[in-house]
Amino acid sequence: MKVPAVPTYLRYVRKETRLREDQQNRLTFEARRLNRAKKNSGARITENSLIRVAVDLLLAKIGAAVGDDEDEIGKSMTS
Repeated sequence: MKVPAVPTYLRYVRKETRLREDQQNRLTFEARRLNRAKKNSGARITENSLIRVAVDLLLAKIGAAVGDDEDEIGKSMTS
């Protein structure tokens, strides 16, 4: 008897965050766009998929971050 694999989403730790409405709308739009453009029928791309990618990109460059608030930190990461 083969043991069923654990679904991908159950391998992740739940972390709640608040997003601006424009961020949520853009995440939904981009996830849909990427799913339509997929060349194979692999795992569905979700808003959470994009958030995980964004967190990985941030953490790869977090050493360059400076600032006293969200805006300053964001600016320090893009300039």
